[in-house]
Amino acid sequence: MSKNQGNKYTTFSKSRERLYEIIFEADTKEGKLFDIALLIFILASIIIVMLETVPELNEKYHDIFITLEWIFTIFFTIEYFIRIYTVHSPKKYMTSFYGIVDLLSILPTYISIFLGGTQSLMVIRALRLLRVFRIFKLGGFLFEGQILIKAIKESRDKLTVFMFFILILVSIFGSFMYLIEGAAGNEGFDSIPRSVYWAIVTLTTVGYGDISPISPLGQFIAAIIMILGYAVIAVPTGIVSSEVAKVYRKKKKKEEINTQVCSYCMQDEHDNDAIFCKTCGHIIHPFEH
Repeated sequence: MSKNQGNKYTTFSKSRERLYEIIFEADTKEGKLFDIALLIFILASIIIVMLETVPELNEKYHDIFITLEWIFTIFFTIEYFIRIYTVHSPKKYMTSFYGIVDLLSILPTYISIFLGGTQSLMVIRALRLLRVFRIFKLGGFLFEGQILIKAIKESRDKLTVFMFFILILVSIFGSFMYLIEGAAGNEGFDSIPRSVYWAIVTLTTVGYGDISPISPLGQFIAAIIMILGYAVIAVPTGIVSSEVAKVYRKKKKKEEINTQVCSYCMQDEHDNDAIFCKTCGHIIHPFEH
């Protein structure tokens, strides 16, 4: 990449750009193999962390678990620094979502040297499995996710009003049940907060059964709340579904998003035929052009 565009980034060698593509992309055979191997390592490390919490297994294989834990951590540490080495703007990668997750996935092991019990935090490595969207070309699912998120944002006012109404409803029912069941001698409804808790559990159709009315009037109100529970499920679903339909009408569906990530600004989700980054304007893969 030349400096005729006035950019502040240095030009990387072809081998360094190639290494970047293998590590960050899944468009090539090497890149896909690397990412699949990485996912296997991530899954294996998560399984080890889980097995380590089983007392019988930990007592028998503790030394093996610790050894494997350090092997995985050293591998992920080397991978993290290689990622920093291959990008044009290390700061952007380090502050990006994946960059932060990559860092957090290796810190617990090092922290455990000084503070015991932090190894279990390594399950955060599971977030790195999100890279599977790029590996198996699931960009379309990312687009669908964006549609859903946008629909939820568009309907947040309606959902807020609905939730406020539900809070008022359970407060009223809880207060009534406190008076009714309290008069009937039901010790389960010993306070309004506990009665409101029962109303929430009943209205959401969870029904733990730890508290239940004994008076006929209390059981009648409980039946009303149970029926209202179906509306609680249907109303927010209808609100979000309506907004999803609106978003689809406003926005045409794009082509399948490719896996290329700009090594300058870490922007992804480019069009399949994109040469330049849609955010910073640099060539996505300088060594190819």
